[in-house]
Amino acid sequence: MPLKTAIQAIRTVIFYVLFLTNTAFCAIVAGWVGLFAKRTRFGWAIASYWCGSTLWLLRVICGLKTEVTGAENIPAGGCIIGSKHQSDWDIFAIFPFLPRPAFIAKKELMRIPFFGWAANSLDCIEIDRQRGAEAIPQMIAQAQAAADRGCQIVIYPEGTRKAALAPPEYRQGIVRMYGALNVPVVPVALNSGLYWGRHSLVIWPGTAKARFLPAIEPGLSPDVFTERLRSAIEAESNRLTLEAYEQGLNRPVDPKLQERLVALADAAH
Repeated sequence: MPLKTAIQAIRTVIFYVLFLTNTAFCAIVAGWVGLFAKRTRFGWAIASYWCGSTLWLLRVICGLKTEVTGAENIPAGGCIIGSKHQSDWDIFAIFPFLPRPAFIAKKELMRIPFFGWAANSLDCIEIDRQRGAEAIPQMIAQAQAAADRGCQIVIYPEGTRKAALAPPEYRQGIVRMYGALNVPVVPVALNSGLYWGRHSLVIWPGTAKARFLPAIEPGLSPDVFTERLRSAIEAESNRLTLEAYEQGLNRPVDPKLQERLVALADAAH
């Protein structure tokens, strides 16, 4: 293992030790509050601290900086935030810019003691992935209630984290939610998978970027909406990824990602 990679691996281990300790503390404190009360200012403050402190640890320990732009594109009131999902970083980076976020969370996460209790107090919307399409009506009903409360509903259109530049696979959950809720959808593009990938054992230094894009108005047909959402997210995510690549990545690049990066650069130029 090259010395540079070994050092970064050690930094990553230190980050995870501090991150998990901090997460456990926040979950226990916020979980006790959430067990007896719904949304409170104290619970919100703990969640904000958790996200902010995690981004701070990533920057100080791993050298991973955060840059988020386009917050002016978030409309007032209830809306849907349709975000690319490449890393756990996405959650921590997006959260501070939303007045009242309601994240779509897996049922398994919501059943974890303390963590699930805390999530329940923060407008999180539960989905049972094991039920497949049958789970969507229940998710939409919860999302409608959240939108009526003025929440920004955060959903990942591909359903799970994807590797940087992996072929996109958009699912129907956000399409059905868009049609049912009749609210604007704000696409979010990002390049975080270059630094903290789904299967990566190392968190790499650099600047992960996310951008809130102009909102898609309600009332479009499913096909038109899907194409606009996919085109907006993928084009800007590719641009952010290519920009990072051309500025120089401080990490080894595997052959598959290298091939995709070269193809993207050739297409852009």
